[in-house]
Amino acid sequence: MTTYRQQVENAKSSIKQQHNWQSIDAESVTRMRLQNRFKTGLDIAKYTAAIMRKDMDAYDKDSSLYTQSLGCWHGFIGQQKMISIKKHFQSTERRYLYLSGWMIAALRSEFGPLPDQSMHEKTSVPMLIEELYTFLRQADARELGGLFRELDAAKESGDDVKLNAVQQQIDQHQTHVVPIIADIDAGFGNAEATYLLAKQMIEAGACCIQIENQVSDEKQCGHQDGKVTVPHADFLAKINAVRYAFMELGVDDGVIVARTDSLGAGLTKQIAVTEKPGDLGDQYNSFLDCEQIAEEDISNGDVLLKQEGKLMRPKRLASNLFQFKPGTGEQRCILDCITSLQNGADLIWIETEKPHIGQIGNMVNEIRKAVPNAKLVYNNSPSFNWTLNFRQQVFDAMKEAGKDVSSYDRDRLMSVDYDNTELAVTADEKIRTFQQDAAREAGIFHHLITLPTYHTAALSTDNLAKEYFGEQGMLGYVLNVQRQEIRQDIACVKHQNMAGSDMGDDHKEYFAGDAALKAGGKDNTMNQFANIA
Repeated sequence: MTTYRQQVENAKSSIKQQHNWQSIDAESVTRMRLQNRFKTGLDIAKYTAAIMRKDMDAYDKDSSLYTQSLGCWHGFIGQQKMISIKKHFQSTERRYLYLSGWMIAALRSEFGPLPDQSMHEKTSVPMLIEELYTFLRQADARELGGLFRELDAAKESGDDVKLNAVQQQIDQHQTHVVPIIADIDAGFGNAEATYLLAKQMIEAGACCIQIENQVSDEKQCGHQDGKVTVPHADFLAKINAVRYAFMELGVDDGVIVARTDSLGAGLTKQIAVTEKPGDLGDQYNSFLDCEQIAEEDISNGDVLLKQEGKLMRPKRLASNLFQFKPGTGEQRCILDCITSLQNGADLIWIETEKPHIGQIGNMVNEIRKAVPNAKLVYNNSPSFNWTLNFRQQVFDAMKEAGKDVSSYDRDRLMSVDYDNTELAVTADEKIRTFQQDAAREAGIFHHLITLPTYHTAALSTDNLAKEYFGEQGMLGYVLNVQRQEIRQDIACVKHQNMAGSDMGDDHKEYFAGDAALKAGGKDNTMNQFANIA
């Protein structure tokens, strides 16, 4: 590693070689270089792909080393999340970003709020990736700028101990830039469309792309009804398209997450092509809900299959979709996952209808019979009623164990009346340990919440509106926002600094010296927040 002082000396050497660069300061150049460590999105994708691969290997050896992320719908939200993580945990290790297609549809579309049906502009996905990393790089620059100020103060005071300590902090600075798992939905079209969009996402900085096995033009949110899946061959072509995009751009260790929605999808648009009994297409078709018919019963327009020597007619709906046999969702999920992992995917995602470790673990155990190191990305979804689900799971376990549950109404367990009961306390503890338990027992490498910041924005805004427009007036803001920012050391209380005002002052001084007109003088009201706790 090249130290800060070594980089300053290297810059001095470059400047000396040019006779007309006398006004360029080597230390200022070094600072600007350190504040702009990542020059392109591809630099970010290559850097973060290596991190993710390292984390995957570590998880294979120790399941307690799982990873986590929160979905962020704006660069500022992602930035504040990573600033908070560094503040509280002093490290960004095993903590990622998640980009949710749901939140792009609901919050970032030119059409206005949309349901999660891939109707938003596909270009909004790489645009958000680029925005997220722009804000994370700015967080690096801001944090380093603060360290440079401390360095200057130590020099000015002659405090060599402080000087050396700050230089060490600069040399060991950990970036806010972390891996992002980015949602490409069902690829926004055919395999070529998937490839083109994947390239833009990778060029924006994505090291990991998540793609699902739904039909693009019938795409639904994974937690809604009406999902339609595609045959395996179609899905594998899109996985190949994403891999080609990674390799074309030189991100050979890019990560692909193959998501299956088969658990909740009872429909398919296509009957798979099959060449011989037992091949992949035949396995897909074997799940179709069919009825045996005689040749004389064939009607105009019927689609027919020959299965095990029998003439079978798949049940076709008025929508021209075909339905699967009821109760085959788990079997189809398992086949989807095995097939994806054996054909280019690195991680799998099973979209479930509830957070149940037993259900997930049973499927993973079956998948691992074919792919021993199979690992999951799992959606700790806000679509689940976590309180009710876990209270019901505890209720069922208590009842099965022969415990008295007569004081509980299973259908009303969400009620506040039960909040302090033994059942509720036990359920909350299971929610608290869900991620570590699922990482150990169900092969979940990465836990994410798809749209938490959508909900936090709504909740905090509701609370502020209730107070500010009510009797509390301005105290509603001061008491519940600003005073809490100060007490909890939230960096955004100095919003001018967060927006880059101090960095702008630094650049003005670099460029113009004593003639610089800086914003951070004695009349800057942000000085009211200096050195307070």
